[in-house]
Amino acid sequence: MQFEPTSIPSVVLITPKRHGDARGYFMESFRADMFEAEVGPITFVQDNQSLSAEVGTVRGLHFQLNPRAQGKLVRCIAGAILDIAVDIRQGSPTFGQHVTAELSADNGCQLWVPVGFAHGFCTLEPDSIISYKVTDYYSPEHDRGLLWNDPDLGIDWPVDPQKAILSAKDQVQPRLADVVSNFAYAA
Repeated sequence: MQFEPTSIPSVVLITPKRHGDARGYFMESFRADMFEAEVGPITFVQDNQSLSAEVGTVRGLHFQLNPRAQGKLVRCIAGAILDIAVDIRQGSPTFGQHVTAELSADNGCQLWVPVGFAHGFCTLEPDSIISYKVTDYYSPEHDRGLLWNDPDLGIDWPVDPQKAILSAKDQVQPRLADVVSNFAYAA
């Protein structure tokens, strides 16, 4: 398993090693000992899965406030997505900056999105299935979001904003300048 820090070092791209033959392949998608050695001690409490049927489906940008904040280990098990993490930690030198990674069933890559980041993705292929582990349970009262196409974020989404498929909730999230986050940057 390869762990590669991104331009925001706490966000990590993880590429499992695939062992293939004529039957297909085998891979370890998660190993606690390797994850802890590279990222730190983390306990996952819930696995989530979503299906996005149409290309250009956008989910996000989502996060949960403390004390129910979630770190997420995201992978795409069918299709392909552009996965995005936005730093919303107050005082961070990378506040408002983002990391993108293409995650697909073909490349097997995963993205570690730590607490203090808004997370979202856009589907690049039809019938994309996303699976992710989280470090805390879903909590509706702590659930928050950030407007996916806020121009201040400078995200180059692979979809025409007029054609993006969004939930009603994601269409009206606040811009970065209006987001209240209780995440503090710790050097």
